[in-house]
Amino acid sequence: MSRVALALKTVLARSDDTPTLIFDEVDAGIGGRSADPVGRMLWRLARHHQVVCVTHLPQIAAYADDHLRIEKLERDGRTVTEIEHLDEDARRLELAHMLGGTSGAEAAVSAADALLASASSLRDTSAAVA
Repeated sequence: MSRVALALKTVLARSDDTPTLIFDEVDAGIGGRSADPVGRMLWRLARHHQVVCVTHLPQIAAYADDHLRIEKLERDGRTVTEIEHLDEDARRLELAHMLGGTSGAEAAVSAADALLASASSLRDTSAAVA
């Protein structure tokens, strides 16, 4: 359902005045190959709206303008949620972790760098066209 909403919002982006769009589980049931176009669509949609997207796929997260890590923890028998805004270095490591790498694993960090480079390339190409 989220991907249907994403497709509709993408087509109607310029005529829709909804200021904020929230996508949760937009990545449900898809893999990395399908996730890249979804990430690109979300990024393009974010040029006209504020987009909030909850994702577990690094291929989507790499296109974010801002990256927040949300983590549920248990403290004193209670579940609490922590939210952290990630700087560029922390973002690289978080994407590597999302890719399944252990903390600082070289192959995962290289893959995260490639995802970030691809997203940066889209931004640069779109800025040159605009």
